[in-house]
This record gives sequence, structure tokens and C-alpha cells, in this order.
Amino acid sequence: MVTNPFLAPSTLPYGLPDFAAITDEHYLPAFEAGMAEQRAEIEAIVASGEPTFANTIEALELSGRTLDRVSRVFFSRAGADTTPRIEEVRAAVAPILAAHADEISLDPRLFGRISAVHADREGLDPESKRLVERYFTDAVRAGAQLGEAEQERLKALNAELSSLSTTFSTRLLGGANAAAVHVHDVAELDGMSPGAISAAAAAASSRGHGSGFLLTLVLPTGQPVLGSLTDRDLRREVFEASVGRGASGDFDTRDVVVRITALRAERARLLGYPTHAAYVIEDSTAGSVDAVAAMLADLAPPAMRNADEEAAELAETAGHVLEPWDWTFTAEQVRRERFEVDAAVLRQYLELESVLEHGVFHAAEELYGIQLHPRHDLVGYHPDVRFWEVFDADGTPLGLFGGDYYARESKRGGAWMNALVGQSFLLDERPVVMNTLNITKPAEGEPTLLTIDEVRTLFHEFGHALHGLFSAVRYPTFSGTSVPRDFVEFPSQVNEMWLERPEILGRYAKHWETGELLPAPLLEKLLASRSYGEGFRTTEYLAASLLDQAWHTLTVDDQVTDVLEFEAEALRKAGIAHPLIPPRYRSTYFNHVFAGGYSAGYYSYIWSEVLDADTVQWFEENGGLRRENGDRFRRELLSRGGAVDAMEAYRNFRGRNPEIRPLLERRNLT
Repeated sequence: MVTNPFLAPSTLPYGLPDFAAITDEHYLPAFEAGMAEQRAEIEAIVASGEPTFANTIEALELSGRTLDRVSRVFFSRAGADTTPRIEEVRAAVAPILAAHADEISLDPRLFGRISAVHADREGLDPESKRLVERYFTDAVRAGAQLGEAEQERLKALNAELSSLSTTFSTRLLGGANAAAVHVHDVAELDGMSPGAISAAAAAASSRGHGSGFLLTLVLPTGQPVLGSLTDRDLRREVFEASVGRGASGDFDTRDVVVRITALRAERARLLGYPTHAAYVIEDSTAGSVDAVAAMLADLAPPAMRNADEEAAELAETAGHVLEPWDWTFTAEQVRRERFEVDAAVLRQYLELESVLEHGVFHAAEELYGIQLHPRHDLVGYHPDVRFWEVFDADGTPLGLFGGDYYARESKRGGAWMNALVGQSFLLDERPVVMNTLNITKPAEGEPTLLTIDEVRTLFHEFGHALHGLFSAVRYPTFSGTSVPRDFVEFPSQVNEMWLERPEILGRYAKHWETGELLPAPLLEKLLASRSYGEGFRTTEYLAASLLDQAWHTLTVDDQVTDVLEFEAEALRKAGIAHPLIPPRYRSTYFNHVFAGGYSAGYYSYIWSEVLDADTVQWFEENGGLRRENGDRFRRELLSRGGAVDAMEAYRNFRGRNPEIRPLLERRNLT
């Protein structure tokens, strides 16, 4: 008899899921068994006598282990290497999982026990006390104090929203694959490097085209290939394919966007909030919609001024009327002329393996004393996945780190970190964390050469990984990146600083053929050029953030009939509608907010960047890449997860509240 591998803890190192044994047919039975198991555990809790911390709160932390195991693996696979069967299971299980979560959150017997422990929490140790408060707050925010009729409506809303998010994600993946641009004549690819052309040929072949070249799309609006293609018509075709995703045909997401935002508004009102944004932001470090709105409003005018100045300069360089598909290409020309930094030449010095080993990993080894050793014996969910075992400075095993770097048809766009196993002293579990990216895979035998933005993404996502690996908390609820949404990006953004530190960049930036280090003059020019284009970058980001807020400050009385008209009007009213700079994500492919957990929270990146820029200043004032600095950052922030208040942890680290001036200077917004 074949045993479902999810029904017992894995015996592999660190509890790594046994991907060699897992098949698509194991998921649904494991979900069903896991929910049944947790329901029985909840029944045991509510029947366990006078409520105490141990028999109620700690017992809840110990419950649902099977469901946790299958959920972590399933949703990792669904995002990174989906199959038709996984999509079927995801569609089927999404509303069932939502109903299961509601069954627990809205159980009056369980809420009564949580409330009793909450009322008598003062004698607990700080982490346990915070856990009780978290459970109580989460239950109230989940609707535990609503009447029976309101709870029934809430359950229906949650189930439908869960299904709609799955629908959005599925259509987005299909639309992105369908929108890839098929080129027949290699002459049209003038400006692309030989390696990039080979990769486009390989993509065409792997996706069933008999010949030619396939320009696949990344998740954001801006497509990297627009910086190199000399053919304006092809640039326009790629750009229009990008911004048109989700706005027509079989993969149209507009109806889903309208329905999701309407249901979120209704749910917010049911829970006592004027809008979904008010509900989300209340439980963040920002605290209020007004605080977020004020920050974004302050940043928009200087960003637009910078963007207008950049546009005028680019139009002069281009020698013709500048169009959105010309921006990146012309900006690269200016960058080459002004700073003598040629992106195509620079890529020859940014090879994936060197960037990982001598850049990303080396910076962490220097700063924190850790060591990463390849584990070629461990198997992932796809042949491209690989693992490293991570050891602390004293040789103590910390956990496993996995990397899944290449784009494929079965993977959604973007880049992210997730934990296959979370750290917890209560469960005696050490972390297994993954970084997933979408780098174009080169043809067989050719090197993986990166853009500087892809290098930045590698450092960024490894910052999230470190947050997971360094977790040192008792309770799984607080593990790793379980912090407020507008705080979670902070550690990962800080880790980007090592990309440009000469002592790190000088190690990893080596010519892939000759091994020659990046010439010092080119390095100096690269560093000098780093603030160029901030007008564009800030404007496209703020446009997406303000669009997210516009959708999620709708009330139940607001009716949207045309998604694209709503989007245009929202950007105009916010003062961020630049004719040459579309939002980083348009509504129809804004996966972060309609399927990725960032609803009303996309502002988090720049909110966190205030902390990031202030922290980078602290590192610079204290000698930069020094073990003492890394140990302090790890001790006060990275290891604490959600076990302490996020801003309290920041003040413990920095010695004061964050200041915004370093961010304004970084983005040329002073």
C-alpha cells in the first residue's frame, strides 16, 4: 500500500519534504486528512477543562501539523511548477480551506477560551503573552464577535474571495504565456546579446514553436528586453503585449478585479471598517490609511518632477517623439554616454554562479559568520531546484536554503521567498526556506548572465531567506517573516546594500570567460550611475501603490463598471498619471494585490524603505560589513520574527525612531 508522504513528518534532513515520493494525487487526500485532524484537535481543546495557556493557546500552536505540511508544499508548487492537476486541486480546495479557517476562527467555544486566557495573560512570559494577544486580535478581526447571520455572510465572502484569487492567478499565468512575443527573423533581435538570443530560441523550442525566438514576459510592466532591442516596432509590440495582459480574450481578469474589490469592501463593512484598506492597515506599522496616503502624496510631486526632467532629456537624446516603449532603450543610451556603462557589457561580468557564491553568500558569510554548503543529494520539486545546508559561525546547523532561479511556463512571474518548514522551538523544527526567481534560462552549455536588476533581486530575496533562517522563536505563529506586511520588506531591502559595496562587488563581478574582475573604471561608473533614473523608478512604483490604495479604499456604495477607466482616473486624481510611465503593475496583472497577499499593502515597499535607508546609514556610520554589525542586526531584528513589536525591535536596533531623510536623499526627492 502506498502511504501518503504528508501524513507523517518527513525523515529527510530538516524535515525537507520528500519530493521524490510526492505526486499530484497526494495533495487533495492530504488536505482532507489534515483538516479532519485539526478539527479533531480543536474539539479536544474546547473539551479540555478550564482554559489555560497550555491547553488552549499552546495546544492551538501544536494543532494542524499535517495541514501545515501539505499547504506549504502545495502552494509552493502551485506558484513555481504548476500542472493541470494542481490547478484543479487549487480551485477545489481554495473555498474549502477558507471555510476550514472560518470554522476555527468563528467557533464561539474556542473564542471563549481564548478570551479567558487573554483576560488572565499578565503573568506570562513576554513571547507567550504576545501570542495570546495575537490570537485574540486575530479572532476579533476574523469576525468572532459578529452575530450568527453576519458570520454566515462572512464565511460566504471568504470562500468566494479565496476562489477568485485562485482564478486571477490562473488567468494571469495563462495570459502571460499567451502574450509572449514570437519573432521569426533574428534580424529583428538586433541589440540583444548572443546569449539572450539563444535563450529566446530555447524558449521558442520548449514552448512548442517549430522555429524562431520567443520573448517571454516578466511580471512587471517593464520588460528587460526593451533596454536592448533597436527595432522600435518590436519594442512597441513587446510593450503592448505587457500592458495588455488581462484586458481581453480568454485570460481577461477585469471581471475578477471588480468582484474581488467589491467583496473586500463588503467584508470590511461587515467587520466594522469603512474600507478594506482601513481593515488591512490597522494591523500594520503604518496604522492608518491617512498615514499611508500622506506619505504617498508627499512623494508623488517630486517623483513626477524628476520623471519629467528625465523624459525631456531622453526625448532630446532619442531625436524623435518619445513613446513608453522607447524609455528604457533611450535611458540605456544615456547611461552609456554619461557613465559609459553598457548594460550588455556589464552582463558579461554578472554570471549567476559567481553572483551567488562570491556575492550573495559571501556577504552573508562575512556579516553573520554563516557557511553554505551545497547538498547535491537533496531533491526538489523540479530539476532546477537546488539546496544548500546552512551552518552558524560555531558550526551549528541552522537549516536548509533552496534556490529555484529559472523561468518556465509552469511558474508564475516575479520573485519571492517561502518556507517549506518554519522554525519553532516548540515544534523542534529548523527552517527550510526557498528563493524563487524568473531568470531566463540560457541554452544548454551557455552561462546565465544577469542584468544588474536581477542581481539586486538575488540579494533582496536572500535578505528574506536570512530573515527565515535566523528565526529564533518558540512559537510557529511568530516564525521568520511573520511580521507586519509593511515591515517584512525591510530586512530584504537592507540586504541589497551589499550588491554595490566595492569589497563584495569586486569579488563576484568577474568576466564569465576570462575570470577578469570588473575593471575599476567600470565599477566606479556603475556606482556613479546608481541614482540615475530614480524619477522613472519612483513614479512607476508610486503609481502602482496609489492604484492599490484606490481599489481598496472603495466603499460598498462605489460601483466600478470599467476597470481601465477607473485606473486612469485614479492615477490622474493622485497626480501620478505620467503619459510615458505606466504603473509598475496595472490592475489586470497586479498579482501582489489580487492573488499575492499584498492587498492595500503594496505601499509597504517604500514604507519599509524608510527603515532600510536609515539602517544602511547606520551600517555606514559603524564600519559597514563587520561581524559586530551583523550580529546586532541579527539579534535585534532578524531573529525575533513576530515575537516582538516590529517598531519596538527597530528602536532597540537603531536606538531611535526611523528618519525619512536618508530615503529622500537616496531617491533624489530632497
